[in-house]
Amino acid sequence: MQTHKTDSREQQRRVLWATSISYVVVILDTSIVNVALERIGATLAGGVAGLQWVVNAYTLTFASLLLSGGTLGDRLGARHVYMAGLAVFTAASALCGAAPSLTLLTLGRVLQGMGAALLVPASMALINGACANARERAAAFGVWAGLGGVAMAAGPLLGGVLIGLVGWRSIFLLNVPVCLAGIFMAARVASQPRPGVPRRIDLAGQTAAIGALALLNAAIIEAPAYGWHAPLVVSGLVLALVAAIAFVALERHRAQPMLPLGFFCEPVFSAAVLVSMISAFTFYGLLFGLSLYLQQERGYAPLRAGLAFLPLTVVVPLGSLLSRRAVAWLGPRALVALACLLAGAGYLGAAVCGTLARYDLLALPLPAIGFAASLITPAATAALMATVDQGRAGIAAGVLNAARQTGAALGVAVAGAMIAGRASVGAGMRVNLLIAAVLSAAAAWAWWRAWSRHAAHVAYGAQSRDEKKTRAAKQRA
Repeated sequence: MQTHKTDSREQQRRVLWATSISYVVVILDTSIVNVALERIGATLAGGVAGLQWVVNAYTLTFASLLLSGGTLGDRLGARHVYMAGLAVFTAASALCGAAPSLTLLTLGRVLQGMGAALLVPASMALINGACANARERAAAFGVWAGLGGVAMAAGPLLGGVLIGLVGWRSIFLLNVPVCLAGIFMAARVASQPRPGVPRRIDLAGQTAAIGALALLNAAIIEAPAYGWHAPLVVSGLVLALVAAIAFVALERHRAQPMLPLGFFCEPVFSAAVLVSMISAFTFYGLLFGLSLYLQQERGYAPLRAGLAFLPLTVVVPLGSLLSRRAVAWLGPRALVALACLLAGAGYLGAAVCGTLARYDLLALPLPAIGFAASLITPAATAALMATVDQGRAGIAAGVLNAARQTGAALGVAVAGAMIAGRASVGAGMRVNLLIAAVLSAAAAWAWWRAWSRHAAHVAYGAQSRDEKKTRAAKQRA
């Protein structure tokens, strides 16, 4: 018996180490690239639109394939899909580091997104299968998510250091030995049984989702160059809308949809997805705009730009650690609403202070933004997961992660469009910050309203149950 427990703990440690190391590089690549954008543009002759594609090629592919990646893990086995995803991510990182043109760099980023979409849901399945009870599972996911938060926070600073010492290609080449170590560790993890009835891959829904996201982002990114009324841009927006409508229609009639629309009948689930998407939209839009502003308009070197991000990112791990206690103290309804309002105040303050020459004034509201974002993610996730059955937790987590990555991609697209359409980077960044402030306030209202509807629904359900019990008692009498 003791030997079995020891083997189980050893298996948990192996799984946690193997999955955490890959998750760190996946999250790192969503933030570290921002500091390298100015150098990439100078080396490979890319304008703002080209740099947007360098960022969004990764997040768009990641977002659109994430749900199918989870289904593939169920069908083929989590460990095999995890190792395949990590191998793809490794090869793609090597391609990015050696890319001689912006086109090949963007292609490498697409392949990175494909690898991430395979390995992230597979890593969650591996952790879930290795942990025997809910407490062990929660602790393991806490470590896994916490390391991801640290990676996201450390990205700009680590990127600045690497670019300053070795050059921008090093931020991609660093992934190669780390991912190879992850593959080696994953090979020592025991295979886990597959689900009895694996889900089918929804190819039609997947195609429609990719089309909708890609066309919408392409239209937004290219609009400043061609004009919002240009036939190419208008056609892109119309086709994106058609693809989105087709996606919803397909998912409504699928026996095993990629995105179960029934989830959105629960107000808290819908609000959690919306708030998470807006949080990612505003945060990653700020990362993109602020990086270009600091380096192109203020002339900061990459290392100095990375250090300038510290007030924003250094508080992220702190908020992630405090979120659980804050939920217990305030409740999820009040905590997320207040965090959204705090983020909105931070974005508004940054928009006002961004017009001033002194960096310390610009940096003043940044901790509020980072702290609010780090509170929102775990609290909204916990609230969303509480609305679904345990058997559907995996697909629900996939929906939430896909929403975050979609928000991040749209945030970069809109931030770039605001910058490209203005006389200076600073002017475009300030417009984007004002948009972020308005959206954050709207997210707070939507979250508060959803909980009011949820409470009314619960009260109505309880009343209906009491009435049924009363009628049954009268019939028995």
